[in-house]
Amino acid sequence: MDSLFFYVAKLAWVLVALDSLLIIWLALGVLCLLLAWQRLARWLFTSLLMVCLIIGLFPVGEWLLYSLEKQYPPMAMPSADIAGVIVLGGGEENAQTAAWQQVNLGSAGERPLALLQMAKRLPDTTPIVFTGGTGKMTAQGMSGAQVMHQLLLDHEINPERIIFESQSRNTVENAVLSKQLVNPQVGDNWLLITSAFHMPRSVAIFCQQNWQVTPYPVDFRSRKDKLWRLDWDFAKHLKNLNTAYKEWLGIVAYKVAGKSC
Repeated sequence: MDSLFFYVAKLAWVLVALDSLLIIWLALGVLCLLLAWQRLARWLFTSLLMVCLIIGLFPVGEWLLYSLEKQYPPMAMPSADIAGVIVLGGGEENAQTAAWQQVNLGSAGERPLALLQMAKRLPDTTPIVFTGGTGKMTAQGMSGAQVMHQLLLDHEINPERIIFESQSRNTVENAVLSKQLVNPQVGDNWLLITSAFHMPRSVAIFCQQNWQVTPYPVDFRSRKDKLWRLDWDFAKHLKNLNTAYKEWLGIVAYKVAGKSC
């Protein structure tokens, strides 16, 4: 069932992603022109232009991201009094790392950087789990865990310090497969590290797995001090909006599928 959920979610996202919807919107307008449905074509093109202008001028994506990020504010570096740390993958650029043989980090690169910080500051007796395979449906290639392994070596940290889980393809599998590796005990205080916007869904998924975690969010993407602003940046605004939209869809889908609390 987990594999079916993974493939259905991946295929559905191809169709409902915002950039896909904008292309479909445009295609419908062109089709109406070809069919000489002038009035409908004008309405489609006009409404598409208005939507694109709103996306380009206003940080709508940041408004939605902030509604997620504010749920778990940044926290100070934890003390040694924790049972362990779980770092969710997603900040690694697997394909580029494999192609160039040099570690590449993406927009969520704060996740692996937080792991480096934990590995240096926490006692060696504190287990640190990095969980990340690849979210691709085909041509799996290099896993996030392999990228993290190389990053540790680059920073002169012994990779044996870290417990690697390299088979997971989504957040549910992050929790399930990591739990099988470390068998956390009831009452243990585990630290969960992931992007701030991704934290609410992640906490709910770990809750469903009866794994008590304390959120340690990183990678904040909203400018909470300047949410109400006017600036033209269509590409960045669309990217943020797509990220927020996908995360909210994920929260609903995981809840409906019974994969989160």
